[in-house]
Amino acid sequence: MSVYLHFFALFVKTFRSNCLTLQNKLHINRMARILAIDYGKKRTGLAVTDELQIIANGLTTVATVDLVDFILDYVKKEPVELIVVGLPKQMNNQPSENMGRIRPFVGHLRKLLPDIPVEYHDERFTSVLAHQAILQSGIGKMARRNKELVDEVSATIILQSYMESRRMR
Repeated sequence: MSVYLHFFALFVKTFRSNCLTLQNKLHINRMARILAIDYGKKRTGLAVTDELQIIANGLTTVATVDLVDFILDYVKKEPVELIVVGLPKQMNNQPSENMGRIRPFVGHLRKLLPDIPVEYHDERFTSVLAHQAILQSGIGKMARRNKELVDEVSATIILQSYMESRRMR
C-alpha cells in the first residue's frame, strides 16, 4: 500500500508543479482559495484549495473555541473567496443536533466577514470516509486514533465533494 501512496504523493507534487509552471507561463492571476469547515463541538477540521482551486488540501484542526480567531487571521494572510461549512444531516434528511451550534456560528461568521460568502455542503458520511482513507493510508494504529486527523480529513472530503458538485453544475 505504501508504494501506491508514494506514487500518489509524487503525482500530486508533479501536478502542482506543472500547474504553477503553466500559471506562470500564461501569467494567470491567482484565484482566491475556498476554505472548508467540518465544525465540531470540541474540534473543527479545516481544509483549503490551492490557488487554482483544483486540489483540496487539509489545513489543520483547531479547538472550536479558537475557530473564529483562526479564520479571521487566515483570511488576512490568504485570499479566500468562499467558505464552505459541512451541513450535518441525518439519513432522513433532517438536520442533526450539531446544526444547533453551526447555524449561530455561520451567522456570526457572515457578520464578521460580509464580503466572503458562506455556503453549506452536505457532510453525511465524511467521518466514515475519513476513517477509511486514514486506514487505507497505512499509517500506524496510534496515529489512526488521532481525532484531529479525522476532522481535518473530513473537512478535506467536504471540500473535494463541494468542488466536484460545482464542476457538475
